[in-house]
Amino acid sequence: MVNSMRKKTILIADDDKAIRTVLLRALSRDGYDVLLASNAATLWQWVANGEGDIVISDVMMPDENGLDMLIRIKKIRPDLPVIIMSAQNTLMTAVKATENGAYEYLPKPFDLEELKTVIKKGLSTNKTSPTADIYEIQDEMSLIGRSPAMQNVYRVMARLMSNDLTVMISGETGTGKELVAKALHDFGMRRNSAFVAINMAAIPKELIESELFGHEKGSFTGAISKNIGRFEQARGGTLFLDEIGDMPLEAQTRLLRVMQQGEYTSVGGTELIKINIRIIAATHRNLEKLIEQGLFREDLYYRLNVVPIILPPLRDRKDDIADLVRHFFSKYSQEYNLPPKLMEQKALDYLKEYNWPGNIRELENLIQRLAALCIEDVISLENLSSEIVARDIIKDKIYSQKNIVKYSDETLQESIRRHLKNYFDAHPNGELPPTGLYSRLLSELERPLIELCLSATRGNQIKAAELLGLNRNTLRKKLKDLEISIIKGDF
Repeated sequence: MVNSMRKKTILIADDDKAIRTVLLRALSRDGYDVLLASNAATLWQWVANGEGDIVISDVMMPDENGLDMLIRIKKIRPDLPVIIMSAQNTLMTAVKATENGAYEYLPKPFDLEELKTVIKKGLSTNKTSPTADIYEIQDEMSLIGRSPAMQNVYRVMARLMSNDLTVMISGETGTGKELVAKALHDFGMRRNSAFVAINMAAIPKELIESELFGHEKGSFTGAISKNIGRFEQARGGTLFLDEIGDMPLEAQTRLLRVMQQGEYTSVGGTELIKINIRIIAATHRNLEKLIEQGLFREDLYYRLNVVPIILPPLRDRKDDIADLVRHFFSKYSQEYNLPPKLMEQKALDYLKEYNWPGNIRELENLIQRLAALCIEDVISLENLSSEIVARDIIKDKIYSQKNIVKYSDETLQESIRRHLKNYFDAHPNGELPPTGLYSRLLSELERPLIELCLSATRGNQIKAAELLGLNRNTLRKKLKDLEISIIKGDF
């Protein structure tokens, strides 16, 4: 129950009657007075008359966009907390809600207990969310995805647009870490200055300090001219330090000192250079484990990890695959000057079954090949199974099957040990094993591999032979020797 001299009043505007009913019952039980509106006009009248202690508003309403009305509400009642909810669930919606002055943004479907917690916090403070100067946001989304896994990412990003906090983005290779960093810059306070990216894994260790801080002519062998470092190139803007986990310890020490002191000198230089930049770092590695191994400085980790953003792998957000496919088809159809392509549902379902070890980058590469090489306007399941565009997907499915021997030294050694143990158990007098151990082991590996290739190619021996890297006649002989029947079923 709400402990107060009077009941707090919640104004709710949503054109969905079911949502209004659920909120009315739940919040009334908690001791609030609740006023319900199905449109923006009614909500605006209440706000203008000074009613309500907090507002919950949908974005899409029949008479006005909730984000536009939010701007008007903040002009006449800047201290009135407004919670924005939306089923659009994009980064742009979260950013606009935050910038227009929303106390909180919640995606639909929302968690009722989380909403109650936000309401209590909103009512317990007179402060609304900080807002940045309003500016026009591009319609094109830099990040694609409406899945629950991406909503927390969007909400954190939206809160970071109006400040300069240092951010650490972590996630597997190909999850879009640089896209997140670029979005934070493009929608942030430094958007009118440079965004400079440097990948630590792509630069020789001995040149990292020169790349970051610049060097003077003659400061080392090969320094035939003065070089401006990335810190200076990013002056007033954002410096994105990608794959920070690959930075050598010597460079880590200097980076920490620069972040602490706010100034540095170039390699071989004496003049102090002041820094005025925002730093965003990213890594696919576990930095805490690197700290335990003595490969990453703990103090630097805490300097960089002020606000962590963890990007989910594509296998944890497979509901976003359809949106990503449409986006990439549109992108590459325009690039190649081709009509936009579509993908049938069976093909999309097939993509959702795949684990995507290369994440979004792997999906984008696939769609790029489809857009360029497939003549059909509608991509079918057969297109995905062709040797041109999906060999990597089939390969992954083959290696992920539970009934195939894993190709690791440890597994093979254990398999050999098992064969030898079985033999010696059967021959306690110490006779040497008979010849043919190699053939028996090879047979154990070949049978499931060939069967899965045939299944993946729906019994097409030509495609299966190419996938295996065998001559077609060799494959036919193995089918006969191993007594493998032709398999035409799906995985």
